[in-house]
Amino acid sequence: MKLNYKRLGDYIQQIDVRNKDEKVTRLLGVSIDKKFIESIANTIGTDMSTYKIVKHGQFAYGPVTSRNGDKVSIALLMEEECIISSSYIVFEITDTKKLLPEYLNLWFKRPEFDRYARFHSHGSAREIIDWEEMCNVELPVPSLDRQQKIVKAYKIIEDRIALKRKINDNLVDITDAIFHKMFLGNKSDSIVSFTDVVQLMGGGTPKTDNDSYWNGAIPFFTPKDTPESPFCISTEKHLTSDGLRNCSSRLYPPFTTFVTCRGTVGNLTMAGVPMAMNQSCYALQGKDNFSPFFVYSFTRYVIATMKKKASGAVFSALVTRDFETEKVFAPSVTDATLYQKCAEPIFTQILKNTNEIQRLSDLQNTLLAQLSSR
Repeated sequence: MKLNYKRLGDYIQQIDVRNKDEKVTRLLGVSIDKKFIESIANTIGTDMSTYKIVKHGQFAYGPVTSRNGDKVSIALLMEEECIISSSYIVFEITDTKKLLPEYLNLWFKRPEFDRYARFHSHGSAREIIDWEEMCNVELPVPSLDRQQKIVKAYKIIEDRIALKRKINDNLVDITDAIFHKMFLGNKSDSIVSFTDVVQLMGGGTPKTDNDSYWNGAIPFFTPKDTPESPFCISTEKHLTSDGLRNCSSRLYPPFTTFVTCRGTVGNLTMAGVPMAMNQSCYALQGKDNFSPFFVYSFTRYVIATMKKKASGAVFSALVTRDFETEKVFAPSVTDATLYQKCAEPIFTQILKNTNEIQRLSDLQNTLLAQLSSR
């Protein structure tokens, strides 16, 4: 054990309180983003009395690690009590004057914890990190005052990120309102195909077993990189110049709209920096001088319309034919240019906020990395 590190099992205890009287009805799950989320499970006919109760200040984690993209589903509940599936393990800190739940939660958010959990997982059909292994986790436990300062510093950054995201959401609503007023309040009677207005372009992935193609400086967009913001400014994977030359994607300029066509279908973003993309997406650019921000908002409207017409059905994929047969109102280039002029300062501010969010997120990661040296 490292100097000044403590065994987690000396500070936590497992909790197993069942919803026997079924008084608790709020059903949640735990995501790999270390958050409690609304459950999407079909519970019709399910005996909810067997579900576990999680109270404010308690943790829950899913022991299965083999299907989670090398991440552990674990979170601290800071809201009212809820119930979760009996497959989760619930635990709490025995003495919060020695170890703060919020401080421990920061430790769980570190990528190093996920790697530790995956390394210590075991099983044949599926790998799990059991309670014993969780108790064997080692971490630094500084003074309570020091823990409080670390938690406070992280929360200040977290609140700042939340504010920037809220501002961006409001700005997107403004662009939607402008688009609606300019184009939908008095729609053209002329009908055209979506692909008469927007050009679809594809992507591709270079060979994954050729190291010279990867870990370069060129962002490589895939559906999993789709952010909450209208702009994507960073990606999980990067290509080298050789990698770009040896795949079907071109280097798309900033403000190119990307739409996901496989996996999570119909998500949109704009490139905030030059980037390539894989074959599970389309890159969209305007024909006949239709401007980039108009293309984004126009596509956002069209995708929403397609989803609405599907009557709640889930798209399994989007193909070129879907866009070619999608009939839309015929916008004028003049109106689209006017929209670009109105929307450009708003999208510019959104991109500025997105870059600030990235900077703050990097600062959070730096703070988490420094926990091991405290």
